[in-house]
Amino acid sequence: MNIVTARGLTKYYGSLKAVNSIDFEIVKGECFGFLGPNGAGKTTVMRIIYCFTPPSSGQAKVFDMDVTEQPSRIKARIGVMPQEDNLDPDLTVFENLIVYARYFGTRKKDSGPHARELLEFVRLTDKAKVKIQDLSGGMKRKLVLARSLVNHPELLILDEPTTGLDPHSRHTVWEKLDYLKSMNTTLILTTHYMEEAEKLCNRVAIMDAGRILTIDSPSNLMRMHSGNLEDVYLKLTGKVLRE
Repeated sequence: MNIVTARGLTKYYGSLKAVNSIDFEIVKGECFGFLGPNGAGKTTVMRIIYCFTPPSSGQAKVFDMDVTEQPSRIKARIGVMPQEDNLDPDLTVFENLIVYARYFGTRKKDSGPHARELLEFVRLTDKAKVKIQDLSGGMKRKLVLARSLVNHPELLILDEPTTGLDPHSRHTVWEKLDYLKSMNTTLILTTHYMEEAEKLCNRVAIMDAGRILTIDSPSNLMRMHSGNLEDVYLKLTGKVLRE
């Protein structure tokens, strides 16, 4: 079953073609990664999928619903972990989850217990009453991950989920994403970290200049091109992945 289907997907920002007529499918339960340097079009694709920005042409469907026709129904079933830690600084860790749950119509009697479960899941239970400005960068990223799960999403979209984290925090996030994948949650992520893609992704799309150059599993790509994923990207594009 396809969770996401894109055909001829194109996005312009003025005269800039950020996404250039791409096709891809993402199936239920897989972790699908978009790899590429800054400006490759990865984040734009993600924003189209979670109905933040409409495509200029082509089509994107999520749960077999067009992103331009049924965005509210799509948003109710997905979770989004954006690049930026856009948490409410005036609220505590616990309150950030409770307030966010209201956007999905979650009843107060249900949101409290679920928020506590999520804090335990990301190992932030002891920070429940702490204000956002008193959290470390790694704690903020884990809280953003927890917030993306408040509506029990079937599809989780993660835009550079571990950028800026220390190795220990990065591995903690990977552990949580591995667990979600084991529960048949569909994951889509962008990343600059090849180890992250190798560990988490069933398939990856390597992008450059708005185009998809190839889609395959990390193991197949490394075998076909006789190198690691960074070597594969360099071979396909002539560029170093992380700029």
